[in-house]
Amino acid sequence: MSTDVQTSSGAPPRSANRFLWVTLASAACLLALMVGLLRPRQDSLERYGKLPAFSFTRQDGQPFGLKQLEGRPWVANFIFTRCPTICPVFTQKMARLQKQTADIGGELALVSFSVDPKYDTPERLTAYAARHGANPARWSFLTGDYEQLKGTVVGGFKMAMGREGGDEDDVASIFHGSHFVLVDRTGEIRGYYNSEHDDDVERLRHDAERLVRSGE
Repeated sequence: MSTDVQTSSGAPPRSANRFLWVTLASAACLLALMVGLLRPRQDSLERYGKLPAFSFTRQDGQPFGLKQLEGRPWVANFIFTRCPTICPVFTQKMARLQKQTADIGGELALVSFSVDPKYDTPERLTAYAARHGANPARWSFLTGDYEQLKGTVVGGFKMAMGREGGDEDDVASIFHGSHFVLVDRTGEIRGYYNSEHDDDVERLRHDAERLVRSGE
């Protein structure tokens, strides 16, 4: 005689049902764990410290600084309009970034700081911006007092800026960093990207879009 307990309807006993659900639940947990382990990990962006407050003069002659950028992620670079070497390419790559991020243009700002501010008047910056197709709603070019700009670039962004000689007409004596800098909505630096390396510039685009999506 069989010792199995059957209900009159032929349904399996409650202990069998419990075992089945425990087995299925365990399998589901194991599957979720495996998926989690296999999914690419997205580490948060580094934090390099907050920028000090600054305010300079925009290409349209208006004051512009950290206060106007508050609440928007932004990308900075460092150029001067009479630069014959790295700056034209550096600016072209910023222009390409402007185009590539057009769909999030209202969120991502672009800022170019002049390292030759005595020469780079707002009028010259306006002409330079126009030559490179800069959208003034997104892309700002800043000039102002040399020492204050140097304090922001060197002390705030931790980027090189200076002159190797005292002659302001000696363009070859001007030097500056060639990295893009990514800044979040709170004014904190989140990344440095070598403009001479295409993979770095692509990583900048990806990280900037990530800041926009995450609300950081």
